[in-house]
Amino acid sequence: MPRYLTANFPGIGGTIKTSPEDFLVEELPLYPACGEGDHLYLEVEKRGLTTFELLKRLACALQVNERDMGYAGLKDAQATTRQFISVPGCPEERALALDLDDIRILSARRHRNKLRLGHLAGNRFTITVRQVDHQAREKALDILHVLQMAGVPNFFGEQRYGVLGNSHRIGQAIVRQNYAEAIAQIIGDPEKITNPDWQHAARLFCAGRLSEAVAALPRRMRHERDLITCLQQGACAEKALRRLPAKLLRLYLSAYQSHLFDRLVTMRLDSLDTLWPGDLAYKHDNGACFLVTDPAAEQPRADRLEISPSAPLFGYKVKLAESQAGILEQALLSKEAIDLKDFRIGTGLSMPGERRPLRIPVAEIDARQESDQLILSFVLPKGCFATTVLREIMKTEQQHQAP
Repeated sequence: MPRYLTANFPGIGGTIKTSPEDFLVEELPLYPACGEGDHLYLEVEKRGLTTFELLKRLACALQVNERDMGYAGLKDAQATTRQFISVPGCPEERALALDLDDIRILSARRHRNKLRLGHLAGNRFTITVRQVDHQAREKALDILHVLQMAGVPNFFGEQRYGVLGNSHRIGQAIVRQNYAEAIAQIIGDPEKITNPDWQHAARLFCAGRLSEAVAALPRRMRHERDLITCLQQGACAEKALRRLPAKLLRLYLSAYQSHLFDRLVTMRLDSLDTLWPGDLAYKHDNGACFLVTDPAAEQPRADRLEISPSAPLFGYKVKLAESQAGILEQALLSKEAIDLKDFRIGTGLSMPGERRPLRIPVAEIDARQESDQLILSFVLPKGCFATTVLREIMKTEQQHQAP
């Protein structure tokens, strides 16, 4: 069964994301645009689009090179989101005059530098949970107050693992150099595919009928088609896989890192607010880590949520914890039958790794109820997911099967 930090508090159940308006994400900028410079910072509201789709459409409409545009963070497609995009050499009047479906320009202001990934303070979420009972607000506030004091378990969550929930398995197979298994996972298990054309193609692939599988795949699945075509032409599995875009392969590897991190969060769930000997403590004000040699001396800072235990996104350069805390990290690597050096994959795919806090602060919490709808709002640091707060409040998560 799924485990929760607030297991003693009943969840509210309900459903989310019945429409993009139910999930509003507002990017909080790290700094304001200064008002002068070669880059135009646009505050953009998008609806039902990925950030990459947004960039592509803006680049076309403003006649700029998409590679020269900047963004601070990726935002959910199944939502209404407000985020900042930088555009070089674009007049404010042209940007503000844009009239695009599902895209609205809220403001435009000049700045000297291109906006870079990670240059945001955090995100404010306003989320409508539907089909809840009349006590939902009180239940939610009880849980939110606990999370505000103890911190939120910093899970990545199921949205990280793709439509079939197996992106991490693809990454795992790549790290283990089992390229045939990685391709099989990309094509997909027919028993888990709901699209009839895709399912039929997957069955043909499993039967070794490659040319028929290519013909049966839905038109939009060009990467899968390229993979099977390459195999059909006699290429080995590794060569076929490496012909996929590096950005896509890195997403699979990142999903595997995320999956292993989530497992470490689960292992420490009962002690997320407690420092262990050998922990690498994460400073929430600047993201730096330091080795904990005297847990008792540092614990008051953890109690104030100034610092937290951390865990690795495993990679070839990441520093592992020591002593008691390090035993868990080494044990997980052993169970996976991998080593840190296995993440040095080469050709733009090597993953250096980093440390990430096991818990995160939540701020500016609020909840109001309108009949059977509960509107939640809260602020999280950058790189953290609202779903980790929602899973504690709703408690509707299904059990996740580890590989």
